[in-house]
Amino acid sequence: MVEITTQLVKKLIDVQFPKWRALEVRPVAHGGHDNRTFHLGDEMAVRLPSGPAYVAQVEKEAQWLPLLARHLSLPISSPVAMGVPTDEYPFPWSINRYIAGETANAHNITDAKGFAMELASFLQELQSIDTTGAPAAGEHNFFRGASPSVYSSQVEEALQAQRDIWPVEKLSALWARAVATTWEHPPVWLHGDVAPGNLLVQNGSLCGVIDFGIMGIGDPACDYAMAWTFFGERSRKYLLRGLDTGTIDRARGWALWKALITVNASNALVAEQAKHTLNAIIEE
Repeated sequence: MVEITTQLVKKLIDVQFPKWRALEVRPVAHGGHDNRTFHLGDEMAVRLPSGPAYVAQVEKEAQWLPLLARHLSLPISSPVAMGVPTDEYPFPWSINRYIAGETANAHNITDAKGFAMELASFLQELQSIDTTGAPAAGEHNFFRGASPSVYSSQVEEALQAQRDIWPVEKLSALWARAVATTWEHPPVWLHGDVAPGNLLVQNGSLCGVIDFGIMGIGDPACDYAMAWTFFGERSRKYLLRGLDTGTIDRARGWALWKALITVNASNALVAEQAKHTLNAIIEE
């Protein structure tokens, strides 16, 4: 991955967008993995892919987010300019309108049920937008929108490795349910990474959605994995309300896959989150 520093971002702005060179550049509190994000003054944010695998994300956002924004009632990431590669930074990058708000967490959401319903409404709006010409699920978005079966080998390997730790028979049965059904409808828009870090909150309510880098069209089940990664038993049903059983099974499968492949991560917070998700799935 490319080392992306504040000094590098300042230089890119100075050379390519001199009209903004006087604005302060500083890292955001949670800069992400696929892309690094920096404040540019108080009203914009700079977004830079951390490696070649993530370049398509910035390009997709520049093409499609203006269209999506016109049909959504909540603010989403909004590109205002595109930067070009240089010798020091070899990828295209973007400047986006900054959306005020805190990333979602257990402390700033006062009503989990209400928050789940707000998120469900946003996803329904997103899924209702015309998909003509939109990018189908594939390598560009790590197969979000495809069947979770694309990751069956990873799940099977993880289950075998953790046979003495987790109830593998139960988890295997849940995975089998996840891959037994498919999306039988026309493809719809999906965010691809619906997670607390990409959901903005003000006064306890959902106020914006960011980081659409792995968006695409297909099966929306992956966008509901947060039912197990974040919501509790009482609020989970409000995010999933109205979904058919197969879509719920596939959504659970996406949550299960991610938890299994990260439960032994070196990052203690990532590993702890994976354990939380596995326990939520097992106890459901």
